[in-house]
Amino acid sequence: MCFMEAKPLANQDEMADHLINKMTRNIVLVGHMGSGKTNVGRLLAQKLELNFVDSDKVIEDVAGISIVDIFDLYGEDEFRKLELREIATLLDQRPFQIISVGGGAFVQPDCHKIIKEKGLSIWLQAAPETLVSRMSNFSSRPLLKDKDPLTVLKQLSKKRDPYFEKADLIVNTDRLELTDSTQKVMDSLDHFINQQTGSPS
Repeated sequence: MCFMEAKPLANQDEMADHLINKMTRNIVLVGHMGSGKTNVGRLLAQKLELNFVDSDKVIEDVAGISIVDIFDLYGEDEFRKLELREIATLLDQRPFQIISVGGGAFVQPDCHKIIKEKGLSIWLQAAPETLVSRMSNFSSRPLLKDKDPLTVLKQLSKKRDPYFEKADLIVNTDRLELTDSTQKVMDSLDHFINQQTGSPS
């Protein structure tokens, strides 16, 4: 696990090329709902000229119904089985891509294991208050349906943060705008890859 404060680099195109050339695994964004996985993932993929995929969207396309409906009709256990299958498929795809996974995926033992084995996991960390402020449609979130979002997210943080802390990279995006969060992820990736390959920062 690597935790760092990001440092801006002057030549962003050069950094993007460096990251692409040194990538050996899919990049997997993990974290709570509202952490910005989808938005950061899209912008990161754009900057690195890679494909972006949201595992929840893939699951909805495969099932033909929304995540909320899957939970309501079949329960969380069935959803987790489908989630594991689709994430495993995504991790085996080439060329490498940016993958955003649902908030509970990295907490599930089998899913956690396969992400750690086949992906480079990045936790987009943020305080519960920030997470709530970033969300608008609470009814589309099964765990927030008809509940107080802040209370639920505080409870989820206590339960899930110990798992997220095992990610390869931890990037604190608390109170950061999208562009700043994405840049911080890129800087952290650059630092991490340089450490792994022995390249100069």
